[in-house]
Amino acid sequence: MEYSFIQLNDLPDEILIIILKELNNIEVFYSLLGVNKRLDSIVLDPIFTRKLTIRRSFNGLNQLFDAVLDRFCLKILPKIHHKIKWIDVESLSLERILLLTNYPNLNGLGLYDLTAEKARDFFIDSNLLICAFKNQISSLVIDINKCEGPRSTIKDINIYIFTQILTMFKNLKYLKFGASSSAYHRLTLDPSLSNVFSSTLLELHVVLYYYKDCLYLLDGRFNQLHTLSVLMCSFIGPVLTTINSEVTE
Repeated sequence: MEYSFIQLNDLPDEILIIILKELNNIEVFYSLLGVNKRLDSIVLDPIFTRKLTIRRSFNGLNQLFDAVLDRFCLKILPKIHHKIKWIDVESLSLERILLLTNYPNLNGLGLYDLTAEKARDFFIDSNLLICAFKNQISSLVIDINKCEGPRSTIKDINIYIFTQILTMFKNLKYLKFGASSSAYHRLTLDPSLSNVFSSTLLELHVVLYYYKDCLYLLDGRFNQLHTLSVLMCSFIGPVLTTINSEVTE
């Protein structure tokens, strides 16, 4: 171990940065921050501090994750919180991470491994976390991978979450509603919903039930949108038939 450290410490900064960039930044902080001043100056570079991914599955630290997270929250995060621009965090630790300190430069947030119910409760008007970040978050990713209640409730929960996001985040420019192709992200939209709109959103990624839902998104309610990425779950059934009939007539 000592020999390995000597070899690492003897590398030029440029080579060391290339090597460390291949690792998850949480591993970099956990392993190297506090070893010596030179390594501190390297790992505190914006290359490693601007975006954090704090997830068990991503970090490959399942068995050690709690110990790593404890040290990260107590020793590391207070040193870098003002440099962080994006955080990817899982459901189990999101409140701990986001409430631990202030993030004056945070503008991107990825919320992963959420149940539909957890996501619904997170985006209520009175949530202190939302109140803290609603004006500074410009990019948001949300990943719902489970519904604890009846599957039939997921449509209503999703449209509630979607409309709450558009209403609450005043400067949102990028929204990815569904980081995977999970069925729990699917949206179906009612054109009568007056609060499904945004005058700031530039890029939107969604999973939709029907082709008509795509048309609703393009009817002017997102007047600044320049990129729309849609994963369709169904191209069959009466809704598509109706649209086809209208087109052919």
